[in-house]
Amino acid sequence: MTGFIYRDGVLTADGVPVPELAEAVGTPFYCYSTEALAANWRAFAEALVPRGVDIFYAVKANSNQAVIATLAGLGAGADVVSVGEMHRALAAGVPPDRIVFSGVGKTEAELAAALEAGIAQINVESLPELDALSAVARRLGATATVAIRVNPDVDAKTHAKITTGRKENKFGIDLDHAAQAFRHARSLPALSPVGVAVHIGSQLTDLAPYRAAYARVAELVTALRGEGFAIDRIDLGGGLGITYRDEAPPALDAYADVISQTVGDLGCHLMVEPGRALVGNAGILVARTIYVKDGLQRSFLILDAAMNDLIRPTLYDAWHDIRLVAEPAPGTARRPYDVVGPVCETGDTFAVQRPLPPVAAGDLVALWSAGAYGAVMSSAYNTRPPAPEVLVADGRFAIVRKRPTLEEMLAAEMLPPWLSADRTKARASTG
Repeated sequence: MTGFIYRDGVLTADGVPVPELAEAVGTPFYCYSTEALAANWRAFAEALVPRGVDIFYAVKANSNQAVIATLAGLGAGADVVSVGEMHRALAAGVPPDRIVFSGVGKTEAELAAALEAGIAQINVESLPELDALSAVARRLGATATVAIRVNPDVDAKTHAKITTGRKENKFGIDLDHAAQAFRHARSLPALSPVGVAVHIGSQLTDLAPYRAAYARVAELVTALRGEGFAIDRIDLGGGLGITYRDEAPPALDAYADVISQTVGDLGCHLMVEPGRALVGNAGILVARTIYVKDGLQRSFLILDAAMNDLIRPTLYDAWHDIRLVAEPAPGTARRPYDVVGPVCETGDTFAVQRPLPPVAAGDLVALWSAGAYGAVMSSAYNTRPPAPEVLVADGRFAIVRKRPTLEEMLAAEMLPPWLSADRTKARASTG
C-alpha cells in the first residue's frame, strides 16, 4: 500500500517509524497516510474529472475530520448519510454546495438542517420522504434541490450485507415506480426534482453491474425528459472495491469508460461517491501482541486490539492482511495462528489459521487495509476505550482523535437520583 513501506527492517508510515507512533500514542491505534489518500484521489481525479465527472467522498467510510479535510483540500465534495456527517463535513471545510445528503431514513429535523445549511442536493428514497421534504422546505421558505434515488434491481455481486441495488433491499424507489415518484415530486410545493441517483453496493470488483445499472438510469432519464422533466444531474453512487487479499478491482479508466458509454451523452452533471476506494488502503490498525497461547491443536496470537476496534472480520468474515511491524528476514518460516482479541466473544477473531512468521509477546502487528469502515464502526464494547486515530504526512504525525480515558467514558453516564441516593446511603452505612 502506498505510504506504508519497510525501511531498515521497520514498517514506516509516510516516513514515520510505526514503533515511534506506538510509543507516543499507545496501542491499538489507527494510522492514516496522507500520501496514500492523495495518491488515491489523484487516480480518481485523473480518470474521471476529464470526463466531466465530479467526485464526492462518501464520508461514512471514514468520517475523521482530518481525513475529510485532506480530501476536501484536494478537491473532493462530500456525500453524507446523516446530519452528524453533514456537520463533520462542514467543520472539515467542505463548502455546503459541495455536499450531497443521501440515506434511506432522514428525519424532518435532518432535512431541515440540510436545507438551512444550503447543501447542494438531497437524494430522496421514498414517497413519504418526498412529502416530508416538501413540508419542511415550505415551512422554511426554501426550495429543495432533489435527486430521486432509484433501485435498478441489479446484483452487485458483492457481500449480501453491502449490496443495495436489488428489489429486496431497502434502498431507493423501484425503477418501475420511478416515473410516478417524479410526477409526485413535481406536484408538491418547494421541490425541484432535477436529478436521478443510484447506488448498487460496496466493494464491487466487476464493472458489469455498473454498466447494467447505469444503462437503466440512462433509459429513465430519457423517458423523464420525454415527460418534460428537466433532469440535469445524475448521481452514480460509489462502491468500487479495493484489494484486501486477492481481489482485482477494475482500472479506473475502465470505470470511466463505462460511465461515458452509458450516461456520458446525456448532457448531465455527473457525480460519483467513492468511499472505500479512497481511504481503505490508506490506513492500518496497529496492535501489540499480549500473549502467544499454544494449545493442543492451535496457537493463538492475543492482541490488544479487538472486535470493538475493527469489527469487519466479525461482521463480514472480512480478510485483512496481517504483517509484523518488524520485517521478518527473507525466507523466515511461517506457522498458522488464530489471531484474536481479548473481548469475551468467540467472534472476536481477526484471522483463523493465518500463516505468519514467529511472533512473540510484545511484538507489534499491523492489520492492513483498515482505513475504511474501521474506526468509524468501532465501539466501546467491554468498556474498552476506542482506538485513537493518527494522521501522518511527510515524516510528521498528529493525533486526530484521542483515546478517551476511562474517567471520560464513565463521566458520560449518570445515575438516576434514586440510585444516587441509594449509593449514598450504602456508603454511609459502611462508613
